Amino acid sequence: MATFFGEVLSVYSRAVEEEDDDLGENEEDEQIRRELEEKREVRLHWSPQVSESLKSGNKLRCSDFILAVGQNASSFLSAYILSSANWEAVGRASAWNERSRAVSGQSSEESSCIFHRHKDNPSVLICQVTCYIAEDQLFQWTEKVFDCLQHRELNVTVLSDSSVADYKTADYLCSSSAPFLRSLHTSAFSDQPVCQSLEQPNIVTGLSAAVLNHCQVHRIATVVYQCYSDVIGPDSVTMETYKPVLTKLGRSIQLEPSPSTDALRKFVRTTDLQSNLYI
Repeated sequence: MATFFGEVLSVYSRAVEEEDDDLGENEEDEQIRRELEEKREVRLHWSPQVSESLKSGNKLRCSDFILAVGQNASSFLSAYILSSANWEAVGRASAWNERSRAVSGQSSEESSCIFHRHKDNPSVLICQVTCYIAEDQLFQWTEKVFDCLQHRELNVTVLSDSSVADYKTADYLCSSSAPFLRSLHTSAFSDQPVCQSLEQPNIVTGLSAAVLNHCQVHRIATVVYQCYSDVIGPDSVTMETYKPVLTKLGRSIQLEPSPSTDALRKFVRTTDLQSNLYI
């Protein structure tokens, strides 16, 4: 190739080298993607006894599975149900994601989903979910957990927290009477819910929606009770809103009607007053 000054330069093509570079970058990106997917995988950690049973091909016999999603729902179960000595932790599910990695000062157990089983009635299983489950982990969480449970005669009850700001209604007085419950259930659920159904255009989202969809497909009797509250964080009044749900399940679960103040204080956060214009 001749330049404007008459020099003759040797010409060679970089097509092959650029293609090799692209191939190397693609392989590196693929490796990063695989490592990220592996890190974001939902992992179940069961007790030795449960693990041995599952390895033998025996799924957990479960008549009632109660899932609490959110701080108030989980705190309600802790204060009103799990405070007795009749329950034991049998496993947890961990899910690493962009929010969980930002939480500092928490152990893996505190940032996981904890499973409890009744000692006298092992067919009753409770799961408390206070950590964030990302959208790409919802299906995986649901599939893995329900794959460990027997579906025959299984009844699922989901307690879910929600902000009253997300509740859509033309009746202002209804939304101002928070906290209150609304329900949504699968076609296999034949019982009578303890509250009215969730009105359109309101929807259930997150883990509650994933569980509801899974159970609808697999014809599992399931009801979701969504509590709309105007308080951020655990609140004793909001927690009590769930009481009618567990009272109806009294045949299999012993509900503590009036937890002590000390018991409630463990789960209710006191909001510290910050300095403002009026102080």
